[in-house]
Amino acid sequence: MSRSVKCAPGVAGLLACSLVLAGCVGGAGGGSEGAAGLGDPYFPKAGNGGYDVSHYGLTLAYDPGGGRLTGSAVITARATRDLSAFHLDFAGMEVAAVTVEGAAADFRRDGQELTVRPSDSLAEGETFEVAVRYSGSPRTITDPDGSKEGWLRTADGALALGEPVGSMAWFPGDHHPSDKAAYDIAVTVPEGLTAVSNGELRSRKPAGGGRTTFSWRTEEPMASYLATVAIGVYTVTASTTEDGLPVYVAVDPTQAAAGRAVLARLPEVMEWAQDNFGPYPFSSAGAIVDRSEDAAYALETQSRPVYPGAPDLPTLVHETAHQWFGDSVTPKSWQDMWLNEGFATYAEWLWAEDEGGATAEETFTGLYDHGVERYANLWDFPPAKPTSAAHVSEVPVYQRGAMVLHRIRQTVGDDAFYDIVQGWAAAHRHGNADTRAFTAYVEKAAPDADFDDIWADWLYGEGRPELP
Repeated sequence: MSRSVKCAPGVAGLLACSLVLAGCVGGAGGGSEGAAGLGDPYFPKAGNGGYDVSHYGLTLAYDPGGGRLTGSAVITARATRDLSAFHLDFAGMEVAAVTVEGAAADFRRDGQELTVRPSDSLAEGETFEVAVRYSGSPRTITDPDGSKEGWLRTADGALALGEPVGSMAWFPGDHHPSDKAAYDIAVTVPEGLTAVSNGELRSRKPAGGGRTTFSWRTEEPMASYLATVAIGVYTVTASTTEDGLPVYVAVDPTQAAAGRAVLARLPEVMEWAQDNFGPYPFSSAGAIVDRSEDAAYALETQSRPVYPGAPDLPTLVHETAHQWFGDSVTPKSWQDMWLNEGFATYAEWLWAEDEGGATAEETFTGLYDHGVERYANLWDFPPAKPTSAAHVSEVPVYQRGAMVLHRIRQTVGDDAFYDIVQGWAAAHRHGNADTRAFTAYVEKAAPDADFDDIWADWLYGEGRPELP
């Protein structure tokens, strides 16, 4: 993510325990009720215990005039323990019916929790399908940092943004980054509008009544906060890269002229990123460019980042790098946000270096010596330990996160550093990882180097570290 400036090991261990215990509420016998929340250090109610989702099938219809969304979510999951009931994260709208394995299920609402009690208990290891029919006006959610997410109404349609928990405003699910799944998203909109989502466009068909249905598929695992739907009038360009990767770019006509030159460099940026980070992890790429008033920040929605207005080149590089770091390698908890933003910010430094601008060393030194002149809160907290949920997207996570990576590079040299970066992306491709896994990976990759001071002072330490 690129917003306007806007675990410690012990905590990581606590989260691991929380994730185990989350599925263990209740007694034995016919099963127990999976937990409502995974105990994330910053968003404890996000996610649910007792099951693991493998696929979401979302069928949506939207009326921009009335702002009404009608939806059906078919969720395929596997029970990770015996379950008499389970929870889905879902904020707002009205639920008409819920079925589990085709049979009507009891359900109740309590805040963001939709509790489902199937007619027959689910056994550990059982794969099951839950279907939810719902409708209403989706919410816009205000994050702890004051930014807006969820379902954002725009001048000609809507834009769905999900980081960190906004996706629960438009479909029910297990909305924590640790549970990734494949997606099929079909969106029916009035004729003349386009519905854009993640992955590949499988079909575009008339739906009757002056409407059109756009069907999208994402086969690679995706965290729910990276799912998007953009509805509006767009100028669409479909092309392929030199190696055959489909590229789908949708631009609001008001942004077409301003964005043309930068967006034309997307294939070049992707080729550069593959040289630095390894093979591109998804089966398509692209961009969604809406108006600047539609959102206050860019977001790395998987395979198709969203930009509020025509992006500049550093932002294009940042969101492209996120496809490796954040989208393919996804954090286990929101405490690990620096693994997303530190890498994406450092990608900006590397791009500038390779394009003949400031070297990463010069950027690091300038930030260390004079960073507070631009970022007053630069040294307020360490990147791996934000002070609260309101700070997981703050400057130290981005800039100090990038500084941690540069300190690693200074310690091991360029060849070993790029081996680490590419190896990390490959080792956790399409998976989840946390800060502890990253530090362990670095130490194993460079066993002769000493990283103790980097972890203690730069990653977890308070204040401005001393340079050796």
